[in-house]
Formats: sequence, C-alpha cells, structure tokens
Amino acid sequence: MRIHCKVVVIAVCLGVFLLLYFLGGNAADDPLLNEVLEEGSNSSRSPSELGRDVAAKLAKKSSARVGVRAEEPLKRRKEGKAINRAASVNVKSKPRNNVARPVTRRKRAEEVMHLAVVACGNRLDETLTMVKSALLFSLKRITFHIFAEDPLAPQFKERLNQWPRSVSAKFQYRIYPITFSVGNADEWKKLFKPCAAQRLFLPVILKDVDSLLYVDTDVLFLRPMDDIWSLLKSFNSTQLAAMAPEHEVPKIGWYSRFARHPFYGVTGVNSGVMLMNLTRIRSTMFKNSMIPSGLSWEDILHPLYQKYKNHITWGDQDLLNIIFHYNPECLYIFPCQWNYRPDHCMYGSNCKGAEEEGVSILHGNRGVYHDDKQPAFKVVYDAIREFPFEDNMFQSLFYPIQTKFLDTVNTLCGRIPQVFLKQIEKTMRKVFEDKVVRHVRPHK
Repeated sequence: MRIHCKVVVIAVCLGVFLLLYFLGGNAADDPLLNEVLEEGSNSSRSPSELGRDVAAKLAKKSSARVGVRAEEPLKRRKEGKAINRAASVNVKSKPRNNVARPVTRRKRAEEVMHLAVVACGNRLDETLTMVKSALLFSLKRITFHIFAEDPLAPQFKERLNQWPRSVSAKFQYRIYPITFSVGNADEWKKLFKPCAAQRLFLPVILKDVDSLLYVDTDVLFLRPMDDIWSLLKSFNSTQLAAMAPEHEVPKIGWYSRFARHPFYGVTGVNSGVMLMNLTRIRSTMFKNSMIPSGLSWEDILHPLYQKYKNHITWGDQDLLNIIFHYNPECLYIFPCQWNYRPDHCMYGSNCKGAEEEGVSILHGNRGVYHDDKQPAFKVVYDAIREFPFEDNMFQSLFYPIQTKFLDTVNTLCGRIPQVFLKQIEKTMRKVFEDKVVRHVRPHK
C-alpha cells in the first residue's frame, strides 16, 4: 500500500509537471524535476504530505518561470520598437540621392535672339513695323535693344505695351538713350543720318550681350529671324561679323566707282543688316593703317573717323568698310537675299539668290516705303504695317500683297513679283502648318 501511494504521488507530480511543461516551456533538464523524483523515491513522509509539498514547490517555481517568460516577449517587443524607430530615423536621415527615383533631364535654357535698332526723328512707325515683321515669323524669343532719342522713348513704350499678350509673350525690349563713348557726340550724331553712327558703339554698350543682329529701321523680315541668326554657327574661328555685299555687279557698284577710301572686297559691304559676335569683337585687336600693333574696337573708331572724315560719304558704313578692308578674315559674307534693296532690281535683276529663293530680308532704303518710286517695296511695307495681329496671314497679309502687286508689274522692281512673294509665301505656309495643321491632326 505504501509503495502504491508513492507511485500515485510520483504520477501526480509528473502530470503536474507535464502540464507546466506545455505551459511554461521545456523542463526536461529542469533541476526541480530531478529534485521531485529523488525526494519522492527516498522520502518517508506520507504521500499526501509529499504531494502537497511537491505541488507547492512546482507552483512556486513555475510561477517564477512564467513571470520570467512573460517579461521576455515584452522586453523583446520594446527592443523591437526601439530598433524599428532607430531604423526609420536612419532611413529618413539618408541622403535623397540614395533613394531610387526616375532620372529627369534638366531643360536647356531657352535661346534668346538679340536684335538692335537705332531710331531718331520720324522713324517711330517704321521701326515698329520692322519689329512687327520680326515677331510675325520668328520662332525663338527676341530681345529688342532700341536706341532712341529722348522724345521717342515713351512713345515706343506706349505702343509696344498695347500689343496683344500672345505677341508680347514672344519678346522683351529695352530702350537706351543715344550715347557715344568716345569723341564729340554731336559730331557722331550728325554722321551720315541722325544717330546712324550709334551702331558702331553697340559692342561697347551691350557688354552683357554675346551676339546681336543689327538692322536699320527700314528693314522687313520676310522669313524667321531664326534663319539669319543660325548663320552665327557658320562663322569660322576668325570671323566676328557678317554683312551682304553693297552690290553684285562691280561695274555699277558705288564703292568700286566712287569711293575715296579703302573698302572691303570688290564692291564693299552694306551695313543695313549686320550680324555680330560682340564677344569676339570686344576681344580682337584690329589691324589698321595708323598703329602697327593694332587697336581694340573702341579705340579704333575715333582716330579712324578723324583720318577719313573728309573722304567718307556713307558715314558709319564707310568706317566699317575701312575696318574690314584691313581685317578681311574677320568678315563673313552672306548672300544678297538677306539684304535686298532697290539697287538689286531698279537696274535690272542682279540678285541671283533672291531669284532662286525669294527675298529673305527686305531693305527699303532710299525712302521707298514712303514714296511711289518703287511701289513694290511700299506694297509689302503697307501690308505688314496694317496687318492686325492674330488675323489669318493668308487672308489678311499674303493675298493683299499679291493683289496689290498687280498694280506694280509695269515698274522696274514690280515686274519680278516672284522675287518678293516666293519666300514670304513659303514662310506663311510653314507658320500656318505649325499653328493650325499640327493642332488639328488626330493623335495616333
């Protein structure tokens, strides 16, 4: 009986221990089990006393163990949260460059073309018509540098600010007073035509401008200014300016027959349309007949004028011809259709480039926009001046020019209408396709 009771006590202890094993963890190697088994087998106490004592020990030990095991997950959770917070801080503090993201290309800075003009006296309307023609066809934005007498400056601002927003978004303008950095200002101002000599000082005044197109007020663009601007890329390493010949036929050219001073090439050059790399001009020492070592642009102007002032007829243009006579490697010559004047048709058509491609830039010198001597030029000028911005170009510009040209066919320049109309029709067609056809074409 006594042995039977011991067996029962040991079985009860094992059962309790197994229960705690599944609840509290693996106790196979627990010293308490060995203690219980050993005490159960050797003790002389009654089974009931032994059972109660073993149960108490097991309960005490198990509760302590469970408490420890309960604290461990909590501790791990707290440590885990701390680790996660630290990891998140580290991720946030990492440089953004380490985070994978789509690569976006920076847009290139938009190229802006620069155009300069000098206006004095009654040239307000003529200058605004020139500016209008440049804006009608050009693609890139334009910055206009307008040099004007003091009374004209507020008039330019008022008129330009009245143009539609769709047009004003394509350009900006700056107005400058008439100034001459060297010599007698009154003497310079009266050279040839009022204020015309101002163009000679553009490299000195516009020091923040790299390249520039200068045009006279009586110039009209019949194709995008972008096209002549692109000729800057055709300059070689020594060229810093571009102009067209004064004449195509030496036998009837003015310089080749009458000039009393040096001039460029065989027929000289016309400065009414002049493309310039101002940066190169400012950094070049120009050969001359006065000082063997050469002179900078600013330093050469006044002594050159003093030497030749009694021999020049066309003022600043003559001085430019003298400069490039001694420095021919610095000049790029573009064809006559980029500076088409009455001289190219009033003695018979002598500009082959215009016959083949049409006039690109019309230069109405000799006052032909304002008299009836060469009505073909006046027809184009009047049509552009009267054209309302944002109207249909074919209906309100090209067709009126084409119709009015019929009245000029008996004149020297009017008898070759294709020369005047070919390029402007081509330009308008391209503008129409870009603005209309492209927008109505269905997306694929």
